[in-house]
Amino acid sequence: MVYSIDTDKVLKVGSKGEIFPPKDIREKLGLVSNQPIILSVHQDKLIIRKLDSIEKILETPTKISISYHALKQFRKTLGENFEK
Repeated sequence: MVYSIDTDKVLKVGSKGEIFPPKDIREKLGLVSNQPIILSVHQDKLIIRKLDSIEKILETPTKISISYHALKQFRKTLGENFEK
C-alpha cells in the first residue's frame, strides 16, 4: 500500500523485507528489472541510488574544465610524486 505525502511516498516493508518503489518513481529514475542500486544509511535515513553502468558514466559530460597549461603542470607534478 502506498500513501502520498506531497513528493514523499510512504511504503510498507514486505514480509520478507522487500521495498517496492512505486511505478512513477521507478520511471523517473529509470529503474528497470535487475537494475543495480546502492543502499546507504545516513543517520536515520535510508538512501537508495541508481548505479549507472560505466558506459553511462563515461557518456556524461564532465562539469570540470582545465586549461592545457594547468593539465601540463598537473602531469608534471604527478610524475614527480610518482618517482618519489
